[in-house]
Amino acid sequence: MHVFDSATGAANIQATLDAVYAQQRGSQFGTGRYALLFKPGAYSVDVKLGYYTQVAGLGLQPSGASITGSLGVEGDAHGNGTLVNFWRGAENLNAVPKSGVDTWAVSQATYYRRIYLLGDLKLSDGGYSSGGFIADCQITGQVNSGTQQQWLTRNSVLGSWVGSNWNFVFVGTPGAPATTFPTPPCTNVADTPVICEKPFLYVDADGAYQVFVPAVRTDTRATSWEARRPDGTSLPIGDFHLAKPGETAAELNAALTQGKHLLLTPGIYHVDQPLKVTRANTVVLGLGYATLIPDNGVTALDVDDVDGVRVAGLLVDAGPVASDPLVRFGPDGSRRSHAHNPSSMHDVFVRVGGAGVGKAKRCVLVNSNDVLIDNMWLWRADHGTGVGWTANTSDVGLVVIGSGVLAYGLFVEHHQKAQVQWNGEGGRTYFFQNEMPYDPPEQAAWMDGTHRGFPAYAVGDRVRTHEAWGLGSYCIFAADRTIVSDRAIAAPRRPGVRFHSMITFSLGGGQGTIAHVVNDTGGPSDAVTGLAMLKSYP
Repeated sequence: MHVFDSATGAANIQATLDAVYAQQRGSQFGTGRYALLFKPGAYSVDVKLGYYTQVAGLGLQPSGASITGSLGVEGDAHGNGTLVNFWRGAENLNAVPKSGVDTWAVSQATYYRRIYLLGDLKLSDGGYSSGGFIADCQITGQVNSGTQQQWLTRNSVLGSWVGSNWNFVFVGTPGAPATTFPTPPCTNVADTPVICEKPFLYVDADGAYQVFVPAVRTDTRATSWEARRPDGTSLPIGDFHLAKPGETAAELNAALTQGKHLLLTPGIYHVDQPLKVTRANTVVLGLGYATLIPDNGVTALDVDDVDGVRVAGLLVDAGPVASDPLVRFGPDGSRRSHAHNPSSMHDVFVRVGGAGVGKAKRCVLVNSNDVLIDNMWLWRADHGTGVGWTANTSDVGLVVIGSGVLAYGLFVEHHQKAQVQWNGEGGRTYFFQNEMPYDPPEQAAWMDGTHRGFPAYAVGDRVRTHEAWGLGSYCIFAADRTIVSDRAIAAPRRPGVRFHSMITFSLGGGQGTIAHVVNDTGGPSDAVTGLAMLKSYP
């Protein structure tokens, strides 16, 4: 972790930034984790983000730390456009690009949050790209999505937006394109119904570190900070246990038991027992993609059915013994209402395989009611180390049992059964991106009862109310292109269960078939038709 002060010479800061980038640029499955933190002040530097790198300002407002130069992500080092530009994020900064344009060429598990950008923003840098997430930002110029396949923008203010390919969703964002799905495929939801922004570290006027916990807001548009002091609570750093890599789960749990919040500094944390959050309003904040690895099949993070827990900035990497689940909010049978003070997950990412053999039954299980999910990628790796149909096994990415759960930016890929199983009432999803598993060896190995293949997004048969906007599911059945998934979305057909703006795509020149978009409606996507779009269902 590097903390910069404006009194430090620009040349010294630039040298540190360049050294971190040189190490992390090609380190897709490496062990380095970095947070580059700028105290309030003005900086003339160029910031490039590689893997597992977070850059953030330490002001209470984005204007507190200003970077004149460039802030961004280039096309990746592996020659794949930006398709594997994962695990990097920028937040809480005033960006002033000297050229007038910054480039943020990313894919999943990235974030661009709480940025005040005085200029334009490009979201691609040659080749294909598969992002992405913007939230709580003001961008005075034009956003150009370029080659991006899909994107979610939430609670931001845009000068303008140009570009669209498959699935672009805007929620609570003035300046965004209107709903024109399917031509072009833009979906605009005027207001964000319920949200709390991600907690963040800052330095107050006396030079003391604090963590700001933004308040829950309802029916909102634009940012949480423009023309106002942000609404929320400041927690002194003394209320936090400052965790360092090498600390045991027992030590972290002892701090939680003593009433401390957790701030996990960058690094990898092996846990042999679940981190247990039992106290309402606890904050668990990771910096620099702090990573939890369960060593013996335990749940990495287990949150009780309590109010107002905030979990943010974590990568959970499955271990070689299957966990079930990797992350849990609420025990089985949770019934309390948390509508007045919901718990939330922000920039919480899960990986099964890729860096090594990893296994899980369910990645994230939400039993509690009213939980907010804000940018989540649950990835069963399709490349890297320990990858294969019987190697990095994972049944389901996300299981929702609780009522009133909302998801903004849900990316779930390659799991071996349903990608999302939603059994709770009153759920809402704003943007869903999915690739089905690449590697079923044959159709017989991938059957959901009598249905060929599993749906990407499954709503339980007993659910009475559910609604989702902007859902995209893609297939590449590389091991056997004759494999079929009968439907991308499976849901009961009733008035209270509604979907808007859906697409399916058979990628790779039609390697495999998705027969229908929802149940027996829409489609197919196959070697002949490729892309299928459905405006609404039912």
